[in-house]
Amino acid sequence: MGKKVVVGLSGGVDSAVTALLLKEQGYDVIGVTMVTWGQEEAGYITDAAKVANTLGIPHHVVDFRDKFKEKVVDYFIQEYNLGRTPNPCIMCNRYVKWEALLHRGMELGAECVATGHYGKILKLPNGRYSVAKSYSMGKDQSYVLYSLTQDELSRTLFPLYEYEKTAIREIAAANNLPVADKKESQDICFIPDHDYVKFIEEQTGIKSVPGDFVDMDGNVCGLHKGIMHYTVGQRKGLGIAFGEPKFVIGINPKLNQVILGSKEDLMVTEVTLDDVNYMSVEDITEPIRVTGKLRYSQKDSPCTLYKDESGMLKAVFDEPMRAATPGQSGVFYKDDCIICGGIII
Repeated sequence: MGKKVVVGLSGGVDSAVTALLLKEQGYDVIGVTMVTWGQEEAGYITDAAKVANTLGIPHHVVDFRDKFKEKVVDYFIQEYNLGRTPNPCIMCNRYVKWEALLHRGMELGAECVATGHYGKILKLPNGRYSVAKSYSMGKDQSYVLYSLTQDELSRTLFPLYEYEKTAIREIAAANNLPVADKKESQDICFIPDHDYVKFIEEQTGIKSVPGDFVDMDGNVCGLHKGIMHYTVGQRKGLGIAFGEPKFVIGINPKLNQVILGSKEDLMVTEVTLDDVNYMSVEDITEPIRVTGKLRYSQKDSPCTLYKDESGMLKAVFDEPMRAATPGQSGVFYKDDCIICGGIII
């Protein structure tokens, strides 16, 4: 047999085809399904087991609920309580789908891990690893992979990078994989009904506390339902009417205030980033021209990265960017490879 690889079998079509392709390439494939939150009820474990049985590969179910609760759910709740907008998928990738899965894979004798993400890992001339954008730009997931370490990247395989999603389903159907037509999940896995506030209140026992809407000058202009209900850039669902469109442009958790302003007030050209992970370079010591985006769904925009006097990473965009949301991530590219990424503050 070839090199042993652990595939994170989620019960979806992408991970199923990942396992199939690697097996066809001669790898010794082991399927691992990570129990994080509600997979039993959703049937993901059963679907993953059917895939493993069809492919004739070993299948292990591993309980990562404690790790997921600590690194993803608790983080999610804390960020909303601090008036920021978290990105749980990035934290799950960082601490569960790689850190924990890689450790479990090594215990099973595997040399590397693989997932059904759409991205491409490159080893660059400087010896460092980076994630390049997927061939399938409609499914490119490089943005949510920016936090992976050099060691993790060196042990990771992304066999789907050169495929379009339609081709993945065709491959699954042609090989009689039982999840070929399974609907793709678009939700945060632990809050499928999108009711974040209800989830946080149920988990913490703490109710959302109403407070003041204020304008840019601090003038009170209404009552909000609690800061957890809002995110920077939000327009709909404010529950208050004005003569012109108003947007959430800031949240002050200390004063329990939600700051409202115009669309123009949302536009920024400079953002500051914390908790930065460098990929294709070890560090940034002088200004560098790149492209970057501040949300998963955004298109890249030209900008300059530099370090300020305190050592914080800054991104200055050529054109104003809408809603640089604290807690979300900024990810930056050079020649379609990730230079670095970090949390917007």
